[in-house]
Amino acid sequence: MSTAISQDVIPFVVKLGPLMKQISEDDFFDFCLLNPDLDIERTSDGEVIIMPPTGGETGHSNFSLTVDFGIWARKDGTGIGFDSSTNFVLPNGAVRGPDLSWVKRERWEKLTPEQRRKFPPLCPDFVVELRSPSDSLKALQEKMQEYLENGAQLGWLIDPIQKKVYVYRPGVDEECLDNPASVSGEPLLPGFTLSLSNIW
Repeated sequence: MSTAISQDVIPFVVKLGPLMKQISEDDFFDFCLLNPDLDIERTSDGEVIIMPPTGGETGHSNFSLTVDFGIWARKDGTGIGFDSSTNFVLPNGAVRGPDLSWVKRERWEKLTPEQRRKFPPLCPDFVVELRSPSDSLKALQEKMQEYLENGAQLGWLIDPIQKKVYVYRPGVDEECLDNPASVSGEPLLPGFTLSLSNIW
């Protein structure tokens, strides 16, 4: 008898409340290192979120996204790209790990070697979240707004389920692209256009 895995798997949330204030950034980093098989984030309210693993389709889409962006980033050279395993400490205290991110080189070079080795204390300039079947669209939209409020200059929420891309920029309303063939990173990412054929 086979058991089907539900598509409604949700993140596991641990509420620490005031106890979170007693945990330093170094302590939280060490906690994550002790649990390398878990994808762990922290909200600005101190909730610890353990994200469910992705399936094969989402993993393939994320790989395609990372490869395409990585080729551009290496050629462009004005910033540093990061994959989904990198967490950042945002100015509001949250610890977030976008599926893909990019930081302008001059901002990255201002960090100390110690800050680079741990969770970098900054919000990336460019962030991408790729929705998987276990993700709540509303929760991801809230996360994208959080990135903007903490300094992101461009954000893409890619939703393969509904074939939509939500584009986020400071000072303007969220833009929803319905089943686009591609999405442009201009002007922040000059010359980068992501084809969505491998993601849809």
